[in-house]
Amino acid sequence: MNLFTSNTGSNYSEDIISILRLIRSENVGPKTFFNLVKLFGSAKIALDNVADFAKKGGRAKPIKIFAKSAAEKEIDLLVKHGANLITYKDNQYSELLKQTSGFPPILSYKGDISLLNSRKNVAIVGARNSSINSRSFAGNIAKDLVSNDFVTVSGLARGVDTAVHQASTRRTIAVIAGGIDHIYPLENKKLFETIAQEGLIIAELPVGSSPLAQHFPQRNRIIAGMSVATVVIEAGLKSGSLITANFALDFNREVFAVPGFPLDPRCMGSNKLIKDGAYLLESSEDLIENIPSFEKMQKSLFENSDNNNFDFPAGVGNMNIANSDRKLILESLSSSPVSIEQITSETNLPLSVIYVICLELELAGRVMRQAGNKISLIY
Repeated sequence: MNLFTSNTGSNYSEDIISILRLIRSENVGPKTFFNLVKLFGSAKIALDNVADFAKKGGRAKPIKIFAKSAAEKEIDLLVKHGANLITYKDNQYSELLKQTSGFPPILSYKGDISLLNSRKNVAIVGARNSSINSRSFAGNIAKDLVSNDFVTVSGLARGVDTAVHQASTRRTIAVIAGGIDHIYPLENKKLFETIAQEGLIIAELPVGSSPLAQHFPQRNRIIAGMSVATVVIEAGLKSGSLITANFALDFNREVFAVPGFPLDPRCMGSNKLIKDGAYLLESSEDLIENIPSFEKMQKSLFENSDNNNFDFPAGVGNMNIANSDRKLILESLSSSPVSIEQITSETNLPLSVIYVICLELELAGRVMRQAGNKISLIY
């Protein structure tokens, strides 16, 4: 199902416009987005209810809902930059990515969108200040993967990422941290343009967004999430590459690491991954022989998938909730994360009531959801 209907915002399908408006609205991240869609049945109906939910959650000022005109303007700006949108409902959206926690409901892209849902995507990441040997090794691995019908995924950073993309431009996906119109680093402008013509570039953030420090971990979860495996070549203990590897492990994906000299700080993270059980990678054969097929992964992915979204019973959107119940939930929360199970035990309220109240509090900007279906109060 392809929901794209035209090259102007005013002619996009109503469903895409609603999805874009909801995810761009205040206090709505990917997890909250999908909770709202689960609760109300569609992004369009959710948009009609978020202001009321935020008010019930204790929001003093009206929540900012992304206007339809703003959504159309964003789409028109994308088109001017030669880019398009794809939503989680499109059959070309990555099935692998959809099995991860907090996956983006909408992405902008340039290039060959068919690469996105390839079931043979492999992420290759590493140090920006990489050695000549590591860049050469990364390029050779990328070439071997492409010759075996795989698609490489990386982050367009200098160093290892650049080497990977350069070696596989026709079958590579560059996931960027800013908007689709922001080339970072600028030295990769020519590479960016080549990939946009021959491969695929994707971005989660709106067009016009500058890549900030906090955006890179968000990007890294996408790199790991759309890949059957992640390869790490030279990664420090606090590097973005190690963050990507940890996301891959959280998503039940295989991790491969290239061993490095023990005293080189660029290798301490990748060496630690090997010590902790990652595959030791010395050649492309080590990788290709041990990458699980999507078909073999599929059952495990569905069984272990934890999108950390609340499971709303049908019809709870219209339930009448007492303010005393809202007060009880608030009194049970603190800045330390607690699980929904703990809240249930503490308050003896039905799960459906707890779920709705927590969603109200999220939209009001009063709580933050954490991994493991936990929630904490924002003071």
